[in-house]
Amino acid sequence: MRRKKILLLILVCACYSGIVAQQKTELVLNTKAKGVPIQSTMYGLFFEDINMGADGGLYAELVKNRSFDFPQELLGWYTFGNVTLLKENGPFKNNPAYLKLSAPSHAHKRTGIENEGFRGMGFKKDSLYRFSVWARTEDGASQKLRINLIDTHGAIIGHQDLPVDSKDWKKYQVTVKANATVNKGRLRVFLASRGAVYLDHVSLFPEATWKNRENGLRRDMVQALYDLKPGVFRFPGGCIVEGTEIEERYDWKKSVGPVENRSLNANRWQHTFEHRFYPDYYQTYGLGFYEFFLLSEDLGAEPLPVVNVGLACQYQNDSAHCSVPMDELEPFIQDALDLIEFANGSVSTKWGKLRAEMGHPASFNLKFLGVGNEQWGPQYVARLAAFEKALRAKHPGIKIIGSSGPSADGKEFDYLWPEMKKLKVDLVDEHYYKDPKWFLNNADRYDTYDRKGPAVFAGEYACHVPGRANNFMSALYEGAFMTGLERNADIVHMSTYAPLLAHVEGWQWRPDMIWFDNLHVMKTPNYYIQQLYAKNRGTHTASLLADKKPLTGQNDLYASAVYDASDKAYILKIANTGNAPKIIQVRLQGLPKKAVVSVGECSALQSDHLDAVNSLEEPDHLKPQKVSAVYDKGVLTIQLDKQSFGVYRLRV
Repeated sequence: MRRKKILLLILVCACYSGIVAQQKTELVLNTKAKGVPIQSTMYGLFFEDINMGADGGLYAELVKNRSFDFPQELLGWYTFGNVTLLKENGPFKNNPAYLKLSAPSHAHKRTGIENEGFRGMGFKKDSLYRFSVWARTEDGASQKLRINLIDTHGAIIGHQDLPVDSKDWKKYQVTVKANATVNKGRLRVFLASRGAVYLDHVSLFPEATWKNRENGLRRDMVQALYDLKPGVFRFPGGCIVEGTEIEERYDWKKSVGPVENRSLNANRWQHTFEHRFYPDYYQTYGLGFYEFFLLSEDLGAEPLPVVNVGLACQYQNDSAHCSVPMDELEPFIQDALDLIEFANGSVSTKWGKLRAEMGHPASFNLKFLGVGNEQWGPQYVARLAAFEKALRAKHPGIKIIGSSGPSADGKEFDYLWPEMKKLKVDLVDEHYYKDPKWFLNNADRYDTYDRKGPAVFAGEYACHVPGRANNFMSALYEGAFMTGLERNADIVHMSTYAPLLAHVEGWQWRPDMIWFDNLHVMKTPNYYIQQLYAKNRGTHTASLLADKKPLTGQNDLYASAVYDASDKAYILKIANTGNAPKIIQVRLQGLPKKAVVSVGECSALQSDHLDAVNSLEEPDHLKPQKVSAVYDKGVLTIQLDKQSFGVYRLRV
């Protein structure tokens, strides 16, 4: 008898568990009331040269220290034979150092240089590489350089000879084909004649850059950005805009003009973390503001440059050592005005003329400008006010973005928001690098924001799982949080995950959206969440309620909806952060009687393991999969797997 009771109890518990697991959540989608417009800039990209994101990353140059102007002039180079470093009478004012290769002491010896690249150089079999150098001979007699691509063990996998035939500085170029795939190769250049040759700006690019541009970007990395369908592209970064010292701030004027004459700049992230210290990490400005504007145009994204407000990094300096005095602020303000002229000005203006000379006579149609990055306190407000006065007077159509400080709450945040309202900035940049619980608890963050103040730019955010890089939990919880961004698109006009890029052997900060090495790109689960939102942005918000309230964690569910006028479709985004599957029933309210409804393409990102990750070895381990839903008699029924984020499209 006792055994029968136990079996009956087990059976009842099992049945009850099954009922609980299949409990339905009912939602109402109001198709009659048209929501607010969703900005084209709603989902975008934030680029910063951190984690070797520019040199050694997005910027396709393979040579480190190509102009020999690092503080350690030959950092990244190995020399052999008769090599001399010179600094007088070089071809480029802003990069004075250059080399002289002279004949060695014996006919069987060699003089030359070898470059290690950025954690090596990636070569692909049968691909072409464009070698270029500024060079001259001593007396005009023709000399010869030999260009070798070498593998990890020093074996030659590609070579070409390059004649140098003038005593005047000239740019020489040759194409070299790689006959093997190598992840950590090197470039070797040596003198193959008995005279002397002077060298500067030694460069090697894959011929197949994005759009095959000579001073180009890595094609696979830009393709990954393009596939995100971003609406806005913020650059050149966050903290590097400030610099550890004001002299090391990102100076956009040094990043334009002939690439050979762009000055070297220290990278603020070189020395920030003792456990990830990279003394060889600099900014060559090869990827400069012209290239950033061009990339924005290629991506179909609004460019959003950020300028220094007259403050160095406040994390790294006390108040007395980070501020440019107010009476010395004018050059910084003029830099901002000149930047707008560079982007939008007529070719008859000084900076518009330079843009045209660089290859883009048409305006870049700049509409937004960030002033300061993550600044705080009265000293920031005073300087921002001075910038705003000058910008409004000369360029009233430019939307100005101010800062709410380094965190999403606290003393500085509470001080800055009222000040931003007083200044009447157009958007306020909020940053939050928080733990998983924060992201779930803040899915309703913007439901009660003041609609009369500036709009919100969620400029830097990422879910940080303690001790971990990008795993599925961080992506899923970001997806849940972003339902609140989308639902409040009347006040949230922009959002960008950060940081964007990280080299697997050169990162200072994690998590990051895209990881890479010299030959490969890995998209994280976080990347796919961003992509699902951006590709399903819609044109207007739509009302999606459970018991007349937004779904912001009830039964571990988070949801939002939009209407896409171009596709005449409603798009639902639903996150299930629980460890049991859910049945979602969505009743469509307000449909015309003759409306024809069909289920369009639906996708979901799911994993049974919250700590699951993608890797360079398994880049497709986690990615969205097609799923199905059923529509019948005014109700959409969705079987939502545990720990999943789904996007469901209904055409009406």
